[in-house]
Amino acid sequence: MSTLLVVFVVRQTRRVQDRHQPLTDISKAVEVHPSPISGVSTAHEKMSVPPAPILFLLSTLLFAYTQQVSVSVSPTVLAKSCDSVVVQWSGIESPSRLDWLGIYSPPTSSYDNFIGYVFLSSSPTWQSGAGNISIPLVNLRSNYSFRIFHWTESEINPKRQDHDHNPLPGTAHLLATSEEFRFEMGHGPEQIHLAYTDRDDEMRVMFLTEDGGERRVKYGEREDDLGDAAVARVSRYEREDMCDSPANESVGWRDPGFIHDGIMKNLRKGVRYYYQVGSDSRGWSTIHSFVSRNSDSDETTAFLFGDMGTATPYSTFLRTQDESTATMKWILRDIEALGDKPAFVSHIGDISYARGYAWLWDHFFNQIEPVAAKVPYHVCIGNHEYDWPQQPWRPDWSMPIYGKDGGGECGVPYSLKFNMPGNSSEPTGTRAPATRNLYYSFDMGSVHFLYISTETNFLPGGKQYEFIKQDLESVDRKKTPFVVVQGHRPMYTTSNEYRDTPLRERMLEHLEPLFVKNNVTLAFWGHVHRYERFCPLNNYTCGRPGMNGDDWEAFPVHVVIGMAGQDWQPIWEPREDHPKDPIFPQPKRSMYRGGEFGYTRLVATREKLRLSYVGNHDGKEHDMVEILASGQVLSASNGGGVFDKAIGNSEARSDGLESNNKYTFSWFVKAASVLVLGAFIGYVLGFISHARKENVSKNSWTPVKSEET
Repeated sequence: MSTLLVVFVVRQTRRVQDRHQPLTDISKAVEVHPSPISGVSTAHEKMSVPPAPILFLLSTLLFAYTQQVSVSVSPTVLAKSCDSVVVQWSGIESPSRLDWLGIYSPPTSSYDNFIGYVFLSSSPTWQSGAGNISIPLVNLRSNYSFRIFHWTESEINPKRQDHDHNPLPGTAHLLATSEEFRFEMGHGPEQIHLAYTDRDDEMRVMFLTEDGGERRVKYGEREDDLGDAAVARVSRYEREDMCDSPANESVGWRDPGFIHDGIMKNLRKGVRYYYQVGSDSRGWSTIHSFVSRNSDSDETTAFLFGDMGTATPYSTFLRTQDESTATMKWILRDIEALGDKPAFVSHIGDISYARGYAWLWDHFFNQIEPVAAKVPYHVCIGNHEYDWPQQPWRPDWSMPIYGKDGGGECGVPYSLKFNMPGNSSEPTGTRAPATRNLYYSFDMGSVHFLYISTETNFLPGGKQYEFIKQDLESVDRKKTPFVVVQGHRPMYTTSNEYRDTPLRERMLEHLEPLFVKNNVTLAFWGHVHRYERFCPLNNYTCGRPGMNGDDWEAFPVHVVIGMAGQDWQPIWEPREDHPKDPIFPQPKRSMYRGGEFGYTRLVATREKLRLSYVGNHDGKEHDMVEILASGQVLSASNGGGVFDKAIGNSEARSDGLESNNKYTFSWFVKAASVLVLGAFIGYVLGFISHARKENVSKNSWTPVKSEET
């Protein structure tokens, strides 16, 4: 037994040497003595003062050696993404509330390169040294395994922190490793999502598989007769295409699979089609359906938001977005209520918040599939898909703006996982494929939708500026009387993201005149994780809405809609627990500011457009504005029956620091009080919701506010 323990110690030393700083081979520095515990031998150093690293190593090994910890998983083969595996363990002596379960894929990943982790204390029986946890997982096209580690408060390393500055769990004391488990083959493609093409009679479908073999899309007007078929084009990207860490390092990179792109053609107008993707040899997906575009109809329905992200059933290196599940839930409710009317989703930047951790893209696409397999899912690029220090367009004034927000992805996953209409692209300047899906437009019903990129060149003389100018000037207002522009970073916001000030100044100088001249109806922006609706604006000046028979001016109504899932911005009102956070009073041009997570719902006919803001906490409307085809703002309310009044042609420009008490109308004072209370309650609800993760330990770290957007 003594010899066995020495050999075990030496072998483990060599394993630790691979993961930590070099250590002296201790096989010559130890001798075996009988253990005071029968049947166990111990090792003592000959030196009178043992080196600390060796003592730490020996204590670690003896801790693991004396514990007979077992771990098992069931089932060992999962059918599809989001199926759950149950992990059971027993035999942990003196359990710590910080003992944790590491999730690894592939199973050969080093200790620090986990996918995520869950504290064992999330099991109600953890203090007995035994328990179980159920975890839903997504198919990463590689086997999984679990590892259990012992960790205590005294071992917390303040230099190893996650996105919220909480310490990452320590890996010094491995207690047990589970057997490998996997997802079954032949189940069919996953991560299915639709998009419009440049033709009204087409629909694009994209999906993911574990290999590059041929896949098809079968479709038809009857579920039992999918008589039409199209072969899907296939593409993928490699680790070498990533431009920076963590995307191109072992901690963040995982095999992205193969991306398939098929087009269903010659679709009849406004008809429900059924479709299925896959192959006979590798399996088919379930049958989904959608309603095709109808250019003869003037009805338009769209669901719009920004900055949603994805949720995970475990903690990981980055903050994830629990509220994103509620956003999808309520939108799915609205889509199902439409029946056989077409609709689409618009997600304007900061899509998955993967930021170089590849598996978060897999979580995102599995999360949106129930919606995106039914209606087209359209996107524009945000800072967290693209920005990196060597990006090609980075003028001097933008140095503090375009940083490392993309996590080294440099737009590659975004460009290949989506395929939007048009052919906009910009070279990356590396071996990576060109960045795509930057600016494009399409018509749906009575609305012309234009998407732009705030992360690439939008100034006069550039390709994008010329596209925006020509697109707006060529809109047929008899066919589409409403024009909606969407981009990520806002032209107007009262949260005053100071870092973006140089960019907003150039947007106001160069893009706003195009919007005003061409009578843009609505301009949607994300980036700020709040909802905020402005009066019709031109150069910070509110136009006359034309109520009660007065004259009116048709300026664009700007709306910030970055409230779909990502964490909160700095607050608008003081809070005792955040005394150093900036405070942004509400100026007159800001008609409504919402503190709840949610999304917007746009419904239009040829005569009128109606935009409403739906809160995730109750699924109800909390703000609404109606705009006539002429551009006149007909009415607006903030969910409590308070309607916007005629603003007059008052000058509303400042640095966003006007105080509400300067506005003398008593109705506004009352409304502002309601809004402040609503924002505070919304914040509390949102914070509580964010702090609770399903299937994660009650001892999970508490997320903290970050000024990052």
